[in-house]
Amino acid sequence: MEKRDFIVFGLQPWDITIGSTCKYTAIEISRKNRVLFVNPPLIRSALLKNKNSLQVQKRVKILRGIEPDLVQVSPTLWVLYPKTVIESINWIPIHSLFKILNWMNENRFASKIKKAANSLNFKDYIIFDDNSMNIGFYLKELLKPSLFIYLLRDAVTMVSYHAKHGARLEPKIIEKSDLTVTNSNYFCHYAKKYNKNSYMIGQGCDLTLYQDPSGNVSIPENIRDIPHPIIGYTGSLTTIRLDIEILLYIAKSMPGYNIVLVGPEDEKFQQSELHNLKNVFFLGHKNPEELPGYIKAFDVAINPQIINTITDVNYPLKIDEYLAMGKPVVATKTTFMDYFKDITYLALTKEEYPGCIEKAIMENSSDEEIRRKAVANNHSWENFVEKIYHYAEEVESRKKH
Repeated sequence: MEKRDFIVFGLQPWDITIGSTCKYTAIEISRKNRVLFVNPPLIRSALLKNKNSLQVQKRVKILRGIEPDLVQVSPTLWVLYPKTVIESINWIPIHSLFKILNWMNENRFASKIKKAANSLNFKDYIIFDDNSMNIGFYLKELLKPSLFIYLLRDAVTMVSYHAKHGARLEPKIIEKSDLTVTNSNYFCHYAKKYNKNSYMIGQGCDLTLYQDPSGNVSIPENIRDIPHPIIGYTGSLTTIRLDIEILLYIAKSMPGYNIVLVGPEDEKFQQSELHNLKNVFFLGHKNPEELPGYIKAFDVAINPQIINTITDVNYPLKIDEYLAMGKPVVATKTTFMDYFKDITYLALTKEEYPGCIEKAIMENSSDEEIRRKAVANNHSWENFVEKIYHYAEEVESRKKH
């Protein structure tokens, strides 16, 4: 699929400080097509409550005409900061009233998108919606794209804010989309209940940092003197997603191993017994470009997730990061992790973790490292977007006939 016009939007703005599926997808699509990336509109509650944030301040400057609302970032990619404020309506409990106000909000939103698309002379454009089921619900009707694609990749409706109306709206937006793509078999099975044109395409990842073909990635000084074998984790240490009991069990039952945790801690982690154990090392928050060096020092990488409605079905990107470095991986056996069952070691309980860790280290080899890297590299943004193209072309062909 080449030389087409795409409008891409989702829950995450262009100027988010962390990696974004929406942003990476837009960049990849723009390699062969023209793309208008649309930021979420400014919500009045954010304007009032978060007026000191850099993102809100930027939107205010745009509203006042101090900065442009449409910015070209490459020859084929433009970013729109909609010059409008929509009303805060998520709190409204009455569905019929919410529906009316949501339509009004989206009329404002859609008018700004239409204006930008017209100024760029976009024709027969395809809309790609990254998991935004509230804002964007009516864009298919309001903008009349040639194709409306919905990406279901996260358990967003399990979060309290989106659960209020999103849980009700998501099946409806899936049903009316021309194509729904998902990053897991679980989400695909769910989507197919409402739309037969639903397909699992996996997840895209930017693994450039984690590729070390020449062996030039250096191991940081503060991990070099920690004795091996090292069991490592990189990422936010938060009890919303991680199980402290698993880490405690590993540390106590494997005293000859050292656990290295790289990332910022929430309050419960800061107060946990883990800080009293001699074989547990907290190395703190690190910049993304530093993480490959720490992973390189690991003998085995772990993802000790706690199982809840969010973690059970979400795609943990860190698994690809570990695999891209060739490391053996032990993780909690969630519903989603079945996707990685042939390349990782999965533990259902804390008691299973030590055995899996020992097996992972024992069975490690250069051939296994090559196999892991190959699996991770297959999850590139290029492959992710090519699958979107494939199914989009299939759907378009069926629509024509």
